[in-house]
Amino acid sequence: MAKTVSDIQEFIRQQGVKMVDFRMVDIDGKLRHVTIPASRFCEDTVKSGIGFDASNYGYAMLEKSDMVFIPDLDTAMLDPFCETPTLSIGGNAMVIDDPENKPLDQYPRNLTIAAENYMKSTGIADEMLVLPELEFYLFDEVNWKVSDDAIAVSMDTEHAHWNSGTNGTGMIVPKQGNYHITQPYDDTYDCRSEMCLHMEDAGIAVKYHHPEVGAAGQFEVEPKFGPMPAMADAVLNMKYIIRNTAFKYGKTATFMPKPVFGEAGSGMHIHMILRKNGHTIFSDDQGDAHLSQEAHYFMGGLLEHIGSLCAITNPSTNSFKRLVPGYEAPVTVGYATGNRSAVIRIPAYAKSPEVRRFEIRNPDATCNPYYAMAALLMAGLDGIRRKIDPRDRGWGPFSVNLFNLPAEEQAKLEHLPTSLEQALDCLEKDHDYLMEGGVFPEHLIRNFIARKREECREISTVPNPIEFEKYYNA
Repeated sequence: MAKTVSDIQEFIRQQGVKMVDFRMVDIDGKLRHVTIPASRFCEDTVKSGIGFDASNYGYAMLEKSDMVFIPDLDTAMLDPFCETPTLSIGGNAMVIDDPENKPLDQYPRNLTIAAENYMKSTGIADEMLVLPELEFYLFDEVNWKVSDDAIAVSMDTEHAHWNSGTNGTGMIVPKQGNYHITQPYDDTYDCRSEMCLHMEDAGIAVKYHHPEVGAAGQFEVEPKFGPMPAMADAVLNMKYIIRNTAFKYGKTATFMPKPVFGEAGSGMHIHMILRKNGHTIFSDDQGDAHLSQEAHYFMGGLLEHIGSLCAITNPSTNSFKRLVPGYEAPVTVGYATGNRSAVIRIPAYAKSPEVRRFEIRNPDATCNPYYAMAALLMAGLDGIRRKIDPRDRGWGPFSVNLFNLPAEEQAKLEHLPTSLEQALDCLEKDHDYLMEGGVFPEHLIRNFIARKREECREISTVPNPIEFEKYYNA
């Protein structure tokens, strides 16, 4: 049931809330906020909104940059990390107009709503459910420096294999040996349990949490399925909760795809199901892998546009240090059942008709989750609309471990981009499917590409420590 202003005011009184914090999202998918005293929260707050300068959020403004943020009261949640009792509320950005304000088409939450409305207009489905698997590292400390006299980074975790000579307890996790390891090696168990309890309090249903492969402190929290716009919200709230809970425990959390050389990278695999009239359209008892033709077409659309999707789902230069062979990260364009070496995997354990599905394995949590989920939906709908069957394109199903194929066989396969620059090249050439129904405005795509190209240029000019190893004595 939708919350009203009266509901929120009553909650404020009952809980002794002193401040109301409005959370907004910038172009990179990072949370920003502005706060008002709870006593000022009223009908006009929701009707007139909170003013802010959208140009400082990275959006390329065709209009004046003065915008208003309109709270979505259904997102209200108590912030467990504020000493002053604080109610946090998300919402949407609006362009100031007369007689009525209009949605800012670049704003991430508005864009997921636009993608969902476009899906409904096609008649294909009326809901996309998503499940994002959030992987991350917890370090005891991390330090970096980029200056004229030093380019360096260091991190440490007590149980990491490199501390075997100094740990003193014998509690050392072998390299790449952290998967589902138990206590006392798993010394952040209580920290992660607290994270999950905060998520449940915030309305995010948690499936489970567990140690991941990386022995330097890699973990995963997986929520349950939910509607796309709400789950994009959930990703940002989960990241907020994970970071703040880690800080409370004297740890530091990172969602960097590849923070540790030689250890597993962190992804954000995204499971997807399309539903119509409350039932999945992806299930078919007689279909390959028990998936319907629509499901195969959806996968075909994802694979058709995978290069350009990578620019949105993997939008950091560090992303492509994860997408390399040998660490269960995908590098091959194709799909498989229960095989983690293809970019799309059909989980064999999803046997119930209503949960039959596939996951796309290349995304990571440096993405803006709103743009990423909307882009995946648009690519899949394009596949259904154009009847792109991955089996006809030679994209699977693959039954072998693609990492172990001989070089000559590997060369016959299509591969993901190997750099952010390559992915941006793909997006520059292939973005019409994103603009169907006016979902992704072209000026957003152009601005996004320009910002990311400048990011690549900036990073490419900085010497890397490994260059000293390779070339100092050349």
